[in-house]
Amino acid sequence: MDVKRSTPSYLYWLFCQFELITCSYLMEPWEKVLFYSFNLAMAGLLLYTAYVCVAFHLSSAFQLLWSFLGSPWENALSVVK
Repeated sequence: MDVKRSTPSYLYWLFCQFELITCSYLMEPWEKVLFYSFNLAMAGLLLYTAYVCVAFHLSSAFQLLWSFLGSPWENALSVVK
């Protein structure tokens, strides 16, 4: 199997499937530009928001985990106080 030849044709097939599913093959060129721009902007915002939220939640989870798994001396001293 020739990967160099099959990859562009597979990507073209995926793009054709996308156009069929979204019915964008019926749009005029200026409508396609607006449609694709809007979709790419929304996908970019979604990825950026997911990246920021996941990073925040992971840092909070690690802080909580480290507070539970802290050294036994710190936990013992907090009980004595």
